[in-house]
Parts: sequence; structure tokens; C-alpha cells
Amino acid sequence: MSKNFNLIGLFSIIFAMFIWGSSFIALKSAMADLGEFTVIFLRMFIASLCFVYFIKGFLKYDFTKDDIKYILLLALFEPCLYFIFEAKALVYTSASQAGMITSLMPLITAMSAGYFLKEIISRQLIFGSLIAMVGAVWLSVQATTTLSAPNPMLGNFLELCAMICGAGYTIVTRYLVEKYSALFITAIQAFIGAIFFFPFFIYEYFTKPMTFTTEAMSWVVYLGVVVTLGGYGLYNFALTKIEASKAAMFVNLIPIFTLILAFLILGEKLSIQELIASLTILSGVILSQISVKRFKRKKA
Repeated sequence: MSKNFNLIGLFSIIFAMFIWGSSFIALKSAMADLGEFTVIFLRMFIASLCFVYFIKGFLKYDFTKDDIKYILLLALFEPCLYFIFEAKALVYTSASQAGMITSLMPLITAMSAGYFLKEIISRQLIFGSLIAMVGAVWLSVQATTTLSAPNPMLGNFLELCAMICGAGYTIVTRYLVEKYSALFITAIQAFIGAIFFFPFFIYEYFTKPMTFTTEAMSWVVYLGVVVTLGGYGLYNFALTKIEASKAAMFVNLIPIFTLILAFLILGEKLSIQELIASLTILSGVILSQISVKRFKRKKA
């Protein structure tokens, strides 16, 4: 029975990574007709509506001043700063390259955990991090400028900033998850995110030409319901079946799914250099996750 549960957890986390990988495609597609911050606000607003039913249950929590401080810090990292960087990144770079930069997320998180949480950082992690960083720099340098990616180096840098914010979010979450449910943490992100991005939406609405097409709004609904609720829901469920350290490794499936979907849906073309740089990133990440066991020789 436990094997079946682990198998369910495995499929859940893989599907969650597929959904998160598709978020870059959805953002890029929605932003073709709408302003980037309009897309983010509508995404947060739609997700918030899905959590209204749970508000009474959330009010039962005993909030302390420290809790409120960490909750605000959590929301500042993600969705506020995270989505500002990510939305701007997709203005300048392609969805496939932005997806590749997410390969650095587990490494940045691990290094942050080592500094702030005093977790032990292995040599494999450091060496793998360096290889992945080389791949990320190479990916940006080899990036070609196109109509959909006018400044890929800037876009990739902004996506890296988003990953740093994501790492900060993860560190803060490790504190809050001891007291609050994953459902509440996801909901508070949506509520604060909707409030935070509302002024940005109003500004874009009156200053930027936008077309609220059926296709764009469909992508927005997909982001709000499927990506926010479905992606986080499946990931949180998987964490009940799979160890967190093992689950972090699956984040590296995101760029692979993004590459495939960007090719199939957006028609983005990838050069050989970009594929090699991507493989370099993934090899560095995989190397950082492998635990090397030393076997002692038996005494004669």
C-alpha cells in the first residue's frame, strides 16, 4: 500500500511540475494582449475567489506579531517581488529560456538554507552549483534576439532575481509551515498579491493599450485556477508522500516541460548551443543532488 501511495505522490509531483512549466507559456500568451501586471493581478484575484470559502477556517488561527511579520515577508518575496521580476523577464526573454533559469531554484534555495538555517552544504552541491551557474551564463550569452525575446540577457537576469525571491519565500515558508497549513499559505499569497497588484492594474488599464480577448482571459483563468490551485495543491499533496529533499529534485523537470510546451504551443526555436547550455544546467543540478556514498574495504 505504501508503494502505491509513493507512486501516487510521484505522479502528483510530476504533474505539478508540468503545470508550473506551462505557467511560462500561459504568461507569455496572455501578455500578448494584456499588460504584464494586469495578467498578474487577474491571476491573483481569480485565485483569491477560490479561497473565499476557506476564510472562516483561516480566522481560527492565533496570529502573533512575529507571525504577521513573517507572513508579510512571505508575500513580499512571493508573489509581490517574484511576479514583478518574472513578468518583466518574459517581456525580454523567451518562455523556454525563462523556464531554464528555474533550474537554479533548488541550488539557490539550498545555499540560502545553509546560510540562514545552518543546514549542511555538501561538496557535490557546491560543485554542481558552479556547473549550473556556468550553464545559466552560457544560456544567456548564447541567447538570440527575436521579436518575442528582444533582450534575453536582461530577461534571464530578471528571471534569476525571481528565483532569488523564490528562495527567500521557501526559507520563510519553512518557519510558517510549522503552524499554518499549506492551504492557508497559498491563500494568503493570493489575497495579498491581489491587493498589491491592484494599483499596477489600474495604472496599466488607463495608460497601456490592452485587448481583453477570449484567448487572453482563458490563459488568465488557467493561471489563477490550474497553476495556482492545481499546481500548489498537487505539490503539497506530493510532499505528504515524498520526502522534501527528494521532492526538490523534481523542480528541475520544469524547464524540460517548458521547452516542450514552448516548442509545441508558441513555436519557439531552440539552437544547439541553448540545448547544450540547458543540459549543462541540468547536469549541474543533478550532480548537486547525488549523494556519494563511501564504501569501506572489508578487513581481511
